[in-house]
Amino acid sequence: MAAQKINEAHEHIAKAEKCLKTSLTKWKPDYDSAASEYAKAAVCFKNAKQYEQAKDAYLKEAEYHTENKTYPPHLNLGVFALQQEQKKMPEAIQYIEKACMMYMENGTPDTAAMALDRAGKLIEPINLEKAVDLYQKAAGVFENEDRLRQAVELLGKASRLLVRLKRLDEAAVALQKEKNMYKEIENFPMCFKKTTAQVLVHLHRGDFVAADKCVRESYSLPGYSGSEDCIAMETLLQGYDEQDEDQVYRVCNSPLLKYMDNDYAKLAISLRVPGGGGKKKKATAPPEGGASGAPAAAEEEDDYEGGLC
Repeated sequence: MAAQKINEAHEHIAKAEKCLKTSLTKWKPDYDSAASEYAKAAVCFKNAKQYEQAKDAYLKEAEYHTENKTYPPHLNLGVFALQQEQKKMPEAIQYIEKACMMYMENGTPDTAAMALDRAGKLIEPINLEKAVDLYQKAAGVFENEDRLRQAVELLGKASRLLVRLKRLDEAAVALQKEKNMYKEIENFPMCFKKTTAQVLVHLHRGDFVAADKCVRESYSLPGYSGSEDCIAMETLLQGYDEQDEDQVYRVCNSPLLKYMDNDYAKLAISLRVPGGGGKKKKATAPPEGGASGAPAAAEEEDDYEGGLC
């Protein structure tokens, strides 16, 4: 089977070379037919698992389509798929980025953005940094085309990966951009969720002021003030500011935060108050019968166990 496919591939290459020849009656090479034959040869090589030869054939196809000033939708994506099978993902990404540039030049930006998104999904398991770059590029393409719903979805992917990479300063910027886009398309419930994510990111950055500012700015969003998201963030910020670890723990382990996207849920459950202070204890009334003040004094000391922060 493999030998048969290899022979078929060479037959297609021979036909392609014939298409490129000129004569007295044929002044110009037939680039379109040559590209078509190389595409067929590439498929045959791929089926025979001769990946290097298949890659070369796909590149020849791309070369002759370029000579013919045509740009079919599959250009270079065949090479990309091949590299994926060969587990040569970095090389594959180079090809798809080149293809996307050509899509842009030929007036099909939507196809370019979708290809970048696809590349991001495939590279994500092995290279988070590159996946962030690809998602952000794809979002930029959609944003330039005023397709904000598609753009914000891709920005969301990039934001989550930035959190996973612990690049929290960049994540904070990306989340603000997401929130602005959701506000522009009037998806206010998602604005609420992004505010919660912002608060978690800023608190992990150690920037209480920025976290508080995000909540205050969100009061202007229709329906935010008094919402479940708003009350949770106000309670969280109060507990964080007062170093009440018990209050922070309750909010961070509530269903509202535990069932966020996994990367943000991890930020919630790992959040600690400054200085790692203990849980606040409620004062209890002294026992009846005129007990001495010693027990009360002991409880008062417990409140500050571990020192002041």
